[in-house]
Amino acid sequence: MRILVTGAAGFLGSHLCDRLLADGHRVIGVDNFITGSPANLAHLEHHPAFQFSRHDVTTFIEVEGPLDAVMHFASPASPVDYLELPIQTLKVGSLGTHKALGLARAKRAKFLLASTSEVYGDPLVHPQPESYWGNVNPVGPRGVYDEAKRFAEAMTMAYHRFHGLDTRVVRIFNTFGPRMRPHDGRVVSNFIMQALRGEPLTIYGDGAQTRSFCYVDDLIEGIVRLFERGTPDPTNIGNPVEFTVRQLADRVLALTGSVSEIVQRPLPVDDPRVRQPDITRARALLGWEPVVPLDDGLTRTIAYFRGVLTA
Repeated sequence: MRILVTGAAGFLGSHLCDRLLADGHRVIGVDNFITGSPANLAHLEHHPAFQFSRHDVTTFIEVEGPLDAVMHFASPASPVDYLELPIQTLKVGSLGTHKALGLARAKRAKFLLASTSEVYGDPLVHPQPESYWGNVNPVGPRGVYDEAKRFAEAMTMAYHRFHGLDTRVVRIFNTFGPRMRPHDGRVVSNFIMQALRGEPLTIYGDGAQTRSFCYVDDLIEGIVRLFERGTPDPTNIGNPVEFTVRQLADRVLALTGSVSEIVQRPLPVDDPRVRQPDITRARALLGWEPVVPLDDGLTRTIAYFRGVLTA
């Protein structure tokens, strides 16, 4: 297949490109490097089945020749990014999704949207099944990301229903692994970098809020299965094993051998108190569930960040 991936230079986008190429597909990567990094794609520079275009997907996307699929991963995705880039976040979720869908329709290609667990907001249902509509503050600081993705889902389903486009929507829960940016504001990268530098680990609130952490290889496997054999209905892909933020901090300290202390800071506005996917649908439809334990994934990610610090 010939597949276009937007956000190809990002953490998830670059891993997806690697997997698609390994599966024998031809890949066109698109990114404007607002939050993506050329380093994430440097190893593909001379790959015969990969080509790259630097482009802002909120403007018209022109691709010569046939396309079999469009996979839309372009978006700022960490709190640091979408709080600093609120307008760009809203534009890529709305205009960018519209342009990517238009390209898929013009090429009669399958379309996959990378959505997020943030569509559930600060959930009142736990764990979160796909049938839950969410508890989102549309005018809060996190609303620029939450509502951009909710709009993107609505637009994708409209193209499916009105134009008959073959679509997929993956709701991605907390994911970690190599190629995360050291200062992207996510809890895993924050803790690892602070531990390796001997700095205090910063916990917001009392650390009792929960998250589920999925290693990137598991996530990409779930996305590929959804793309190949899924249905248009949104599907959660994430690790259902729940940890508190304080438990994660303790694991990072143990695995790095760091003696850093843990300090508490005020909880950000609208920070979700719980986050855990119900993956019943993914198990039944895709035969998928994560297999990499947290400690194994953390060990691999710590090794990556050690390399970043010594580079």
